[in-house]
Amino acid sequence: MSAISRPSLSPGLTIRPLTLDDAAALTELIAEQERHDLGRADIEEADLLGDWQRPSHDLATSSLGVLDGQRIVGYVEHVDVERYDAAVLPSYRGRGIGTWLATWVQDLARSRGATILGMPVPEASAGDRLLTALGYGVRWTSWVLRLPEGATVASRPLPDGYALRVATPADHEQVWTVVEDAFLEWSARERATIEDFGAQVWGRPGSEPWNLQVVTGPDGAVVGVAHAWNTPDADTYVAKLAVARAHRSRGLAQALLVAAFGEGRARGATSSSLSTDSRTGARTLYEHAGMRTESTWVHRAVSLS
Repeated sequence: MSAISRPSLSPGLTIRPLTLDDAAALTELIAEQERHDLGRADIEEADLLGDWQRPSHDLATSSLGVLDGQRIVGYVEHVDVERYDAAVLPSYRGRGIGTWLATWVQDLARSRGATILGMPVPEASAGDRLLTALGYGVRWTSWVLRLPEGATVASRPLPDGYALRVATPADHEQVWTVVEDAFLEWSARERATIEDFGAQVWGRPGSEPWNLQVVTGPDGAVVGVAHAWNTPDADTYVAKLAVARAHRSRGLAQALLVAAFGEGRARGATSSSLSTDSRTGARTLYEHAGMRTESTWVHRAVSLS
């Protein structure tokens, strides 16, 4: 697809790269967009800081904020080679900000060698309609699933020789290997370095030991991983769930879910959630465990060639 002509920003709006000091303001911007589009806000400041502290990420050259005075009203960030994130305050929509940001990040990604670029947006949202109009197609679909309040995932005993416990620093390299191996079975990207991975997992701001649990196999090696935390609105969110290929179909994922949700409830959570997408084939597993779809997202992408 040929490059889109970038429109001019409305008079009075200014632009600059984002900084770490913008984390709180940007969290509120994204939260306001989520509340408008989805009826609830799931973003946390730790989500941004975990991404931004990856050694490979340079916020100064990979992001741009649009400001009205001192207030950030829109932003875009080139997160990975083929992925970006963006948001515009609902009250500032219709001024061409989203189109301007999309063209800016396309130019940036193209200069870095990317041939395709996309981002996730809630299905049928303003963002979905904008990207459709800009020629973006659906690359895959994802869902946020939630366990109804008061419901539990049925317990399933681990097979003989397997054990579930909280991860220790000595497990970190094995955790990284198990999760990356599993995710790269369906995700077309480069393997994350252990340093980038750790920044978003055990190095995530506010991380507690219970957030990272593992299942070990008969030989003591890590073969399953769950990374979860409690959100400010009392939800246990499972960010990563992975089982090594040779150890699947033995109930390990279900045991990890039970453990993660249980630890979260013991610390005050009243609901539990996670997300999955059409590339993984895991949605049925979660539905069989009693989880229900809360929202649907589409990852829309555009060719940069």
